[in-house]
Amino acid sequence: MTKRVTIADIAARAGLSKGAVSYALNGQPGVSESTRQRVLRMALEMGWHPNSAAKALSGARAGAFGLVLARSPATLGVEPFFMKLISGMESAMAATQTALLLQVVADHDVEIATYRRWWAERRVDGVFLIDLRCDDCRVPVLEELKLPAMVVGGPGHHGTLPGVWIDDAGVMVVVMEYLAALRHRRIARVAGVAGMLHTEVRTRAFEEVCARIGLDGTTVNTDYSPDQGAQVTRRLLSAATPPTAIVYDNDVMAVAGVSVAHEMGVDVPGELSIMAWDDSVLCEIVHPALTAVSRDIDGYGRHLAERLLALLDGQAVTDYENPPPRLVVRGSTARPTAGTV
Repeated sequence: MTKRVTIADIAARAGLSKGAVSYALNGQPGVSESTRQRVLRMALEMGWHPNSAAKALSGARAGAFGLVLARSPATLGVEPFFMKLISGMESAMAATQTALLLQVVADHDVEIATYRRWWAERRVDGVFLIDLRCDDCRVPVLEELKLPAMVVGGPGHHGTLPGVWIDDAGVMVVVMEYLAALRHRRIARVAGVAGMLHTEVRTRAFEEVCARIGLDGTTVNTDYSPDQGAQVTRRLLSAATPPTAIVYDNDVMAVAGVSVAHEMGVDVPGELSIMAWDDSVLCEIVHPALTAVSRDIDGYGRHLAERLLALLDGQAVTDYENPPPRLVVRGSTARPTAGTV
């Protein structure tokens, strides 16, 4: 078994005390800059890595941020949103050599237990809180632990924790007014998980626009999976008066909806217009290409990580609203044919 390189090993080779080597490796005063650089080069050559338990005892940073997803592991494999978000986070964290500790769990109870364990072990310097709920039991726990956190979502419903968010309500108004301008009057929304803040914000905006313009609108909640997206689409298209337009809360459900429409002989976009929330390559390669809400998800992740790093550095960090998404019109939306109105 290869012996783990210790501070004592580096000190013996460098001809320094263990205390001097420790100062050099942890960026503390007490050694000259030339000595610090010599020790760092020697540590790299010898393959030294910091001991996480020792770092916890010394109060040094763990060099990692945590992200817990209380979703099915299959979600990561089919929904491009998460990989784009993580990519943006990593781009901001790379400069400080901060790692991302990702864990997928069954529910929020396990998620909260994970935060408590990470806090006790000093495994992470901060966390990203995702899938914010209207009445979120995780927020007071993070406030109690005083574990630095950035919330993915808002505004509101996250106590004293700062968050980065997008105006979901405003975008939903744009989407609905666009479909209404195409003369759609029966519009369905295949939504995500009920109780999630962004789901409820979009639902309220959807219902308000329907009431204001006089549209026949309906919302059905799902777990975001393509399977449930397909099931709901079949049910909607089998109704006595099916919708002439469907808005999906993610891209994979929208692609599944196109497949179901083809299967049932429903012409897209002649008889049914389909729109996706969050543009992706899936929206471009399906036929017809999907009209979609496009937002800078990489930038979203980057802003989250930048602000969490700033929080650790003692800077004042408040809520931040990302630039608004834009509507990308493609071939899946059009004015309904006369027989379907």
